[in-house]
Amino acid sequence: MLIPHPVLGLRDAREFTYLGDARLIDRPDSSAPDAEPAFYEYLYLRDNPAGAHRELWFHEHGDRSWLVVTRNTVTHEILSAEFARDIAFARKRSGL
Repeated sequence: MLIPHPVLGLRDAREFTYLGDARLIDRPDSSAPDAEPAFYEYLYLRDNPAGAHRELWFHEHGDRSWLVVTRNTVTHEILSAEFARDIAFARKRSGL
């Protein structure tokens, strides 16, 4: 499987480490009143979709960047890849 790195172009998936659902970027607020159930859901409850799914990948054997890769879990087709930091910063700026 080839992952289209935003800067380096197509890279072999063996250069990366898969880390799971991209929702891990949205860590709950530990000081919120509902922190305990929010962290339970964050840590243990995961979707297992068939179709397009956003995933975190770490470019371990490359530039060590974190990517959010949108991949079809049925066909393994890679639909897009973006830097995770860009997504996280965009969410902070928009207040999400």
